[in-house]
Amino acid sequence: MPQTILIVDDEKRLVALVESYLTQEGYRVATAYNGKQALTVAQKEKPDLIILDIMMPEMNGYDFMRTHRAQHDTPIIMLTAKVEDDDKIIGLELGADDYVVKPFKPRELMARVRNVLRRAGKSEPLGKILKVADIILDRNSREVLVGERSIDLTPSEFDLLAALMTTPGRVFSRLDLLDVIQGVRYEGYERTIDTHIKNLRAKLEEDPRNPQHVETVYGVGYRLNKG
Repeated sequence: MPQTILIVDDEKRLVALVESYLTQEGYRVATAYNGKQALTVAQKEKPDLIILDIMMPEMNGYDFMRTHRAQHDTPIIMLTAKVEDDDKIIGLELGADDYVVKPFKPRELMARVRNVLRRAGKSEPLGKILKVADIILDRNSREVLVGERSIDLTPSEFDLLAALMTTPGRVFSRLDLLDVIQGVRYEGYERTIDTHIKNLRAKLEEDPRNPQHVETVYGVGYRLNKG
């Protein structure tokens, strides 16, 4: 079974972005949008790690840690928009294993997730190889096969395809996909995703003008056909 990571943050857009990256890495994800909700979700899901925002409504991250730590030793990575040393020290004293200051690069957070899990003696996640229909994607080697044909993708094309393959059938907006390749703080125009998708289809599809894998959902974005 893949490891479960609970994301707790009241910024739903950020939660969706982090969830996308974690899913690509092979983790199972649970979400909550305030500390009170997180207590219930944590009790039910028993996560292997918690990514926890500090400033939230109803119950902030500090109060969540005080309550959760009374019964559980789940590794916690604290997210904070504050940079004062006192805030970091409070979080670490309450039991946080690491902290990340917003805004952050998603890949940095993924590295910290792996490091904290490793220190906690937990194994690496499963699901490094994705398969949908006749497409196989290996996140370790960054290789992609369509049938028996190997295709070469740019880093952005690979990351877009990996995101689409994690949840086939789900419609990703252009902004969702822009976040995947450029992170929380991005510069650029969401229509650049259309160019990346066009190039991806040219390599992936037998007939790019009549795509069978990467479908357009007009007015919304793109999805991967479940096959």
